[in-house]
Amino acid sequence: MIFRLERCGMKFAHIGDLHIGKRVHDFSMLEDQRYILDQMMKIFTEQKVDGVLIAGDVYDKTVPSAEAVQLFDEFITGLAKAEIPVYMISGNHDSAERLSFGAKLFESSDIYISQVYDGEMKRIVLKDQYGPISVYLLPFLKPAAVRHALQRDDINTYEEGVMAALQECEIDTSQRNVLVAHQFVTGADRSDSEETWVGGLDNVSAEVFKDFDYVHWDTSTDLRKWGERPCVTVGRRLSILFRKQIIKSR
Repeated sequence: MIFRLERCGMKFAHIGDLHIGKRVHDFSMLEDQRYILDQMMKIFTEQKVDGVLIAGDVYDKTVPSAEAVQLFDEFITGLAKAEIPVYMISGNHDSAERLSFGAKLFESSDIYISQVYDGEMKRIVLKDQYGPISVYLLPFLKPAAVRHALQRDDINTYEEGVMAALQECEIDTSQRNVLVAHQFVTGADRSDSEETWVGGLDNVSAEVFKDFDYVHWDTSTDLRKWGERPCVTVGRRLSILFRKQIIKSR
């Protein structure tokens, strides 16, 4: 999906759930994924996007194959050569440690990757003619990880974990704020790649994200607005539409 923020001179592309290296009934999807990534690069270049948000599940497994890593490396390198900044987080299918390897070095090429959560969220401040835009990178979080990082015993649910992590940010709501996340949001359909927990224990209420102007995650299917602060949620349905657009151009 390609979008432009309100009161913003920047244009962003949002993708997620790439699941590079996925196999279906022992059939490798790698060549199909290579084609799709190549088409994405063409669209991003033609549309002259100012950045690409990657909302997790880059790989299909926490320990991806060498071929999968090489393919994603080619994609990221292509974005860097085209001088298109990247803002990326890890999903529940990724290893946060592996995905963030070399993250500090990559920043010199405007490739920003969420770190393993240690109590702080990665924040990148951009500027346009309207002022600053803060992009926050929130990797997939489990309650135990937040409980350990913040040394708090009162965090037991996914929603409590995400709320606690966001509260640590001290978000300035007078400015524009963008969040890239990978959580299961109440009221959203799940993608085919995700497991369903009994009772929806891993769900997070959309209200948790109300302080952000735009929120980008990968498992919701609706476009929502809360009051005067719009929030776009992008997921499986829009990903399918985007995929159809690419396929039609073949």
